Amino acid sequence: MVKETYVNAILNDDVQILSTSDKKILKILLNPNGRVSSDQLAKKTGLPRSTIQRRRIMLEKRFLQLDYKLKLEELGFRRIDFLISTQWGLTVAIGQALLKRNEVVYVGRSVGQHTIDLKAELIIKTNAELLDMLEIVKSMEGVRAVEWTEIVEIIGQKKSIPSEIIDRM
Repeated sequence: MVKETYVNAILNDDVQILSTSDKKILKILLNPNGRVSSDQLAKKTGLPRSTIQRRRIMLEKRFLQLDYKLKLEELGFRRIDFLISTQWGLTVAIGQALLKRNEVVYVGRSVGQHTIDLKAELIIKTNAELLDMLEIVKSMEGVRAVEWTEIVEIIGQKKSIPSEIIDRM
């Protein structure tokens, strides 16, 4: 009976990887200002500090990415995304070549829009640098087209993962 219940749970996507305690901890940690001590987490969740510490270590090891993000605009720089269409099976080679550039901090393959194969994130300061990089990328073998986009105003920011989705994990 136990095996049958487990198999049914897998088929119905009912297997939970995260405990109720894990979900409570994540909901607090994933707030935009989620830098919280274990003592604060214990108070907010009602869980013992030892449980918080043990579960937090596991969550940070398996499921969480901790990052700092530089406020580039305060330093006069801009974060630009290039959306690149490739051809001839050169997507990965183009991505690797882009990563050799100092201006490029991230490259990823993408799906969705059928004309966009790569997304590259660049850090630049001037429009001249932007134009130079556009010309460099457009001239690369296997690049069909390049579009670019820049966030000029953040309207708002939710938790990185809404509570309702954490509840489903």
